[in-house]
Amino acid sequence: MTHDHPTLGILLMLGFCIVAPLGDAVAKMLGGTIPLGELLFVRFAVQVALLVPLIWVSGRQWRMQGQVLQLTFLRTLLHISGIGAMFTALKYLPLTDAIAIAFVMPFIVLLLGKYLLGEEIGLRRLGACIVGFGGTLLVIQPSFAVVGWPALWPLLMAVIFSFFILVTRKIAKKTDPVGLQAVSGVMACLLLAPVLLIGNRLDIAALTLIMPDNQDWFLLMAIGVLGTTAHLLITWSLRYAPASTLASMQYLEIPVATLFGWMIFDQLPNTLASIGIAVTVSAGLYVILRERIAARQLDVTRKVTEKSAA
Repeated sequence: MTHDHPTLGILLMLGFCIVAPLGDAVAKMLGGTIPLGELLFVRFAVQVALLVPLIWVSGRQWRMQGQVLQLTFLRTLLHISGIGAMFTALKYLPLTDAIAIAFVMPFIVLLLGKYLLGEEIGLRRLGACIVGFGGTLLVIQPSFAVVGWPALWPLLMAVIFSFFILVTRKIAKKTDPVGLQAVSGVMACLLLAPVLLIGNRLDIAALTLIMPDNQDWFLLMAIGVLGTTAHLLITWSLRYAPASTLASMQYLEIPVATLFGWMIFDQLPNTLASIGIAVTVSAGLYVILRERIAARQLDVTRKVTEKSAA
């Protein structure tokens, strides 16, 4: 059993908050030159190339069957769709805006947990979800005024990844996280390969295949490495520190994305979007605080019950 090492967990989460927005920045750089299908295939192919050898060397379990295999297939479809929606969003929106809009995802997960899984969330957290979604609309509005409906792509990504998280919850305790990602990567490549071949033959723009130049090949490899590394960082961080300790740190992605957006693309969120980001972050932090309080109360109740039973 892995003992808690909060400092190491926090450092790993900080690494995730740097690596994940950097991967999105690279995807944005390539979005105008490399078709979406090719971006996705290389992203998952690199994931396979990195994780399958790790599975063999470490002897991790990655064989699946029954419901776990079916849910992993569904999770892979959601993963491909979610990343595809985000990569598409980055073609149209500033990096910070796209990532900030995507942070409506914790609120969607909370609502799905209530209405699909019957989880109790309470009026305060429900109110925070509404406020957080309102903040997201403030971030969307300036981009919507400029690019129109494509500004909603990050919102679609948030919905898709909310279901992705719920499916992951169902199988998390039955699978090794690295093995799960390796299997998912193999599934994604097997799914995307025929789609790309057919799309290229039919001359569908998003599914055409082109020969990248040396710089684009380097950036394509970087997307796969950064995406896989980000997943491993967040997985390992949760091994060494409680989720309650790390949850609020994920919002550091937004200032990091702002920095990359300014340094690489010379883009900064306008005043309305900045207010929306502040509202969304505040609501998200409030939800995390309420989750901690609820967890603490549940723990106290459990201890009292165990003491009474003894």
